[in-house]
Amino acid sequence: MFEINQSATVGTIEQYQSLTSQLAALTAGEPDIIANLANISAVLFDQIENLNWLGFYVMKQGELVLGPFQGKVACVRIPVGQGVCGTAVATGEIQRVENVHDFAGHIACDSASESELVLPIKHHGKVVAVLDIDSPSQGRFSELDQQGMSLMLPLLESLNWDTYAK
Repeated sequence: MFEINQSATVGTIEQYQSLTSQLAALTAGEPDIIANLANISAVLFDQIENLNWLGFYVMKQGELVLGPFQGKVACVRIPVGQGVCGTAVATGEIQRVENVHDFAGHIACDSASESELVLPIKHHGKVVAVLDIDSPSQGRFSELDQQGMSLMLPLLESLNWDTYAK
């Protein structure tokens, strides 16, 4: 059984570094992308405070399709270029939205969501998925949160996407 060590102070770069190291250990040697994404979403949802949804959308046939997540029932498909997740795919850039109601074209999958952080995950130069993180609090995600979550991108991008992303 794998247990997450909560040695770092919550909300610090050290916490994100610790989580990244522990996620690397958790996923090491496991080739199944779905199993890894499921465990990663469970750990992050459990360890990061003030979230109401956290999960993955994966690219399938030119659109984002719901993958492993934690939280309430979610939108199943999101077109590229629409909403915060679709914008992350279209631009290839992290999207940090302090108030989702101010984001033109926001897709409200959970009406409790007030702020959002979306990280595009690339494989061989193409976005293959996004990590979508929602909070019920406006302004929940700081520059530090964005930097901390960005530390996880090399790990997420190193997962076995060849077996999944087509």
